[in-house]
Formats: sequence, C-alpha cells, structure tokens
Amino acid sequence: MRSQDYIDLEYTYGAHNYKPIPVVIDRAERVWVWDVEGKRYLDMLSSYSALNHGHRHPKIIKALEQQLQKVTLTSRAFHNSVLGLFEEKLAKFADYDKVLPMNTGAEAVESALKVARKWAYYKRGIPMNEGNIIVAEGNFHGRTITIVSFSTEHQYRDGFGPYTPGFKIAPFGDAKAVEALIDERTLGILVEPIQGEGGVRVPPHGYLAELRRIATKHGILLMFDEIQTGLGRTGKMFAWQWEDAKPDVLILGKALGGGVYPVSAVLTSNDVMDVLKPGDHGSTFGGNPLAAAVGIAAIDVLVEEKLDERARVLGEYFMDQLRKIRSDYVKEIRGKGLLIGVEIKKEFGTARPFCERLAQLGILCKETHKQVIRFAPPLVIEKDEIDWALERIERVLTEPIQVHAKAAKLV
Repeated sequence: MRSQDYIDLEYTYGAHNYKPIPVVIDRAERVWVWDVEGKRYLDMLSSYSALNHGHRHPKIIKALEQQLQKVTLTSRAFHNSVLGLFEEKLAKFADYDKVLPMNTGAEAVESALKVARKWAYYKRGIPMNEGNIIVAEGNFHGRTITIVSFSTEHQYRDGFGPYTPGFKIAPFGDAKAVEALIDERTLGILVEPIQGEGGVRVPPHGYLAELRRIATKHGILLMFDEIQTGLGRTGKMFAWQWEDAKPDVLILGKALGGGVYPVSAVLTSNDVMDVLKPGDHGSTFGGNPLAAAVGIAAIDVLVEEKLDERARVLGEYFMDQLRKIRSDYVKEIRGKGLLIGVEIKKEFGTARPFCERLAQLGILCKETHKQVIRFAPPLVIEKDEIDWALERIERVLTEPIQVHAKAAKLV
C-alpha cells in the first residue's frame, strides 16, 4: 500500500478529529522516522514531547520486553511487584511524598482536580462543593468535559456543554490578576509553566515564583501541569526549577512513558494525598506492571544521559541560530530548552503551509494555535542534526510565499 492508501483508509473509517500532516510513518529510530515509501524525516515534534528519550530507546525497549515476559496487567485489585518500585523512584526523583499513577495526561489532570477538591473540603474547611480553582487563559490541560469547561479556546468547548463549574480564569503570566481572583472559596491555582499547545507561550520571569508566594500566603494549592514541560524538556528536569517555585501538586505524563506506553502521575504531599480512601478514585490500567517498568526505565535514562542538560545547551543553540535567520514571515521566536515556537505573522497566513513545506524537505513539525510552528525534537538529538534541520528551516522561512501555497495544494 502507498501512503495515500493508508490516509484514505483512516479518513474512511476513523473519526475526523485530527488533521495530520500527510506523512505515513512506518518505522522510527532515535530522532528519525521513515514513511511507507522509505523516505526519511527528522522528528521535530516528539509526539508533543512524549518522545523526550527519542524513538525506541534501547534501555526502555528492553525494560518493556522483559516485563512483557512476566506480567502486564493485574488491576489494582491486587499488588504487583513493580508498582511500588516505580512509585518510590518517581517520588524520590521529583521530591514528593506520594504518587498517584494514572495513564494519560488528561486523566492525571482530572485526578489532581479531584484530590485538590477533596483536600479543600475535608482539610481546609471550604463549604462542600463550593470550591473554585484559578486557571490561566490560553490553557490546554486535555479534552475531557471538565477540562474543556475551563478552556478559553472556542473550538474545544463548542458543542460539549453543559460545562463543569468551579473555575476562574486569569490572564496567563499575570500573577496580580490571579491574586485578585482569590476569595474565601478558592482552593488552588492550576497552570502550565509554559503553554505548549497555546502557542509556546513563555510567561515573564518571576511569574511562577510569584504564584508560589501567593498560594502560600493564602493557604491554597499550587498545581503545575508539567505534562509537556516536565522531564527535561525545558532544560531543567521540571520547568518550575527555573524559578525555584515547587508546586504543591505536580502533574506528569507524556515522556514518563518513555515514548512507548501511556504513563502519567500526580505527585503531592502526604497531607494532600491522604484524603483519598479506598474506592474514592482508581484506574484499571493505572499503575500496571508494564507501565511501572517503563516508567522506571524512562526516569533512569533521563538521569543517566542528563537529558535536561542536553535540552538546555542545544535549546539555546537552536534558538540562537533561528534568530539569525532573516525572514519577513516571522513575528517572534520564543521558548525554553527544546520547546521552541516560531510565530508566523498573520498577514502571511497560518503556520500550516510552512509545516507542510518542511515535511517535503524531511522535517516533521506541527502548527499550534494556528500561527506557531512548534519545534520540540527528542532530547537525544545531536548538534549536527539540528544544523541539518536549520538549513531546511532557513530555506522555508526565506522562500517566496507562493512556494508554501503550492506545498499546501499538493497535500
């Protein structure tokens, strides 16, 4: 079958809730992928930062294969011989008391919201079912009904009401606006340290530390969604470390599964997590032996290969080189570590044709928030591979706009 045959098959039988770049990936290794015709591409998206370790990292694949030969699923009706080891490693790695293992990022966010609410009602004394949580404009925490209820993106909400109440929205990056929204029923603040899906929006320096100060002052929970920014992506193991703004609740996912399996978790203190009693919350697959084994290997690789340091050094280099490109199309280049956004001026259309043209030249990336090209390669990428990409990125950002329009018509 040809690429178009696979695309047609998916279009015929699959829900049309995605609009992929028209490349059909058949195999992958480290930072490279190949389509069904054998053409090679450099992965500059990393499955939205789930592939920090690269594709099919040997140590992670080995842990997966070894666990496959023993036991893969027990449910939480019984103990298994891997989960406690994973929970201990993750808790010590991130410096928290307790771990609540889940599967996907959205599940972890929902779990954090449940834990925070129960803590507020049973330990802080907020009237039952009346608590509110402050979130940021432009947020993206997933696509469940509760999460889209506090989204500010019209499409994420359209047709999915009625919405879950109990959320207030402050401008992203404005700590004073957050504090102004706090009342006697506010139980917490939930933000992404950098908004990835929102357009790689980096808040002003000091924002995270100020949120930490505000949460402490008012006795409420500070919750950071580090599903995309955590585990080395921004040049630190966790983005909050850039400002020493450790949250009360840390939400992880994506790269925690090493690019091979869905693994997520909520981390917090004994005081907060102990509000959960047997039967309050759970997941059939959350904390399964296969996930636990993969999670252990994923953490080990992050530490052993110092992927946070690689992201910091290579990210600075990548952004410096991007800023040297003289392009009439570019409004701004921003990011931290290897999470980088190139914003295209609206008068030149959206970022989509630029991404399609890059795919033609062997670079896989994706537009976000319409105007932004997001570059987020695996953290194992080498400098010469970034240079290889930069040659093609410069070409695309300096070509006549008609070339991009032609590329869009071809797909």
